[in-house]
Amino acid sequence: MPQRPYVIDQMISAKSIAARIETLSHDIHDAFEGTDKLVVVGLLRGSFVFIADLVRELDLPLEVDFLEASSYGDGMESSREVRILKDLRGAIEGRDVLVVEDIIDTGYTMHHVQRLLASRKPARLKTIALLDKPTRREVDVKADWTGFEIPDEFVVGYGIDFAQRNRNLPYIGKVRFTE
Repeated sequence: MPQRPYVIDQMISAKSIAARIETLSHDIHDAFEGTDKLVVVGLLRGSFVFIADLVRELDLPLEVDFLEASSYGDGMESSREVRILKDLRGAIEGRDVLVVEDIIDTGYTMHHVQRLLASRKPARLKTIALLDKPTRREVDVKADWTGFEIPDEFVVGYGIDFAQRNRNLPYIGKVRFTE
């Protein structure tokens, strides 16, 4: 099905994102200081750019793993049904874990992932989201750290897509349909 034409209006610049990640990395370092190895879990696919930039700023012993969860498909609305498409490769029992999410919208994905990973008995389980849309929340969930709180807009860029497009934008932009 062809997409409606749209333009993208910049909301958050690449420079603002980089500055915020630097600040967040200091807070995360303080929270996990002394860990023998932090397992940083990126939620695919939207978090891949964020996780890459974040781990480069963390001065901690760490490993990176990925979990792919989906509640959107190619649409603009959450199905509210979370599916795990790719699980972690390694065990997290007794380990410190940081889950990295691109955006918390309705909260279903983060809630599902938190419950799933908590059941695997990590020593500590913390979460960070680049973007948070609290006005859209349908499930009571909140990240330990948030990059930016945004209004209820459909956004793309910096790893976040619309039907697999626009992930490569260096900034966060709002999708505006032109017809």
